[in-house]
Amino acid sequence: MFYLILSIVFSVLLLTNFRLYPKFNISTFQAIAFNYPICFLTGLALMPKGQSFELNFSENWTFYALFLGVGFIITFLLSGISTQRMGMTATSLANNISLVIPVLCSLLIFKTQGRAFDGLNYLGLTLALGAVGLSTFKKSNEKVAAKGLDFLLPVAVFLMYGITNTSINYLNINYIKSADRTIPVTLVMVFGAILAGMTVLIIQVIRGKEKIKIKHILASITLGVPNFLSFYFLILALTAYGNSGAFVYPLYNIGVILVSALVALVFFKEKLTPLNKIGLVLAVLAIGLISWQDIQALF
Repeated sequence: MFYLILSIVFSVLLLTNFRLYPKFNISTFQAIAFNYPICFLTGLALMPKGQSFELNFSENWTFYALFLGVGFIITFLLSGISTQRMGMTATSLANNISLVIPVLCSLLIFKTQGRAFDGLNYLGLTLALGAVGLSTFKKSNEKVAAKGLDFLLPVAVFLMYGITNTSINYLNINYIKSADRTIPVTLVMVFGAILAGMTVLIIQVIRGKEKIKIKHILASITLGVPNFLSFYFLILALTAYGNSGAFVYPLYNIGVILVSALVALVFFKEKLTPLNKIGLVLAVLAIGLISWQDIQALF
């Protein structure tokens, strides 16, 4: 549970960065692109003794990890486009409810519950989906200019977040056989994201849509460090719970929502709607039902 809590804390720090960027006129896209080299350096600093970063193309997992890194960038870009064309509400809901994909894959395909799920656990999973939807739903006053097939953008966001999270679980099950291999494998994923992110950034600069400034690069530092650590501790949490995505991902998602809501309320004075409050109550109840065996073990 310790690793899961750390992953949630660092994930909330990520969201806090995004919340502060507009205030300081930081380019979110540049911060995202430059944050991956920072992630890479963070991983190198935490690398266990006797291990090193290497691209061993004789092993299939290297290609898999690189493509997964590219998937991170694609997911970020889709989220940005979907937010602009379909609004924050639809995009946020698509992102959060995507947890259903890794949960179902964990239960039905990977069969890695870690422990037997009972009726209360399954009820908790069901409540978690409702809690995520209600907690993140906000009536949007923004006007969006949706055209043609733009309505498919939230669907693409839903699928990409679900696929990348499921892929992380798959990679952890099949290629990270021990916790000390977490950083080397993670760095290969980050390297793939660096290649994709820098390629897109260069194209945007050439097209005149982005102008690189030192403040955007500096902002990526406070994004890159928690980004790597949130990802690192999430993988360790999956390992600790027998790669049970059905257990870890719902707790992770609603944990991030609960802590984010608290931070937003205390530091940004954001107000919660009645639906949001109901969602947060459901989230607490869902956590209790999903992990009731672990809570019982504490007593």
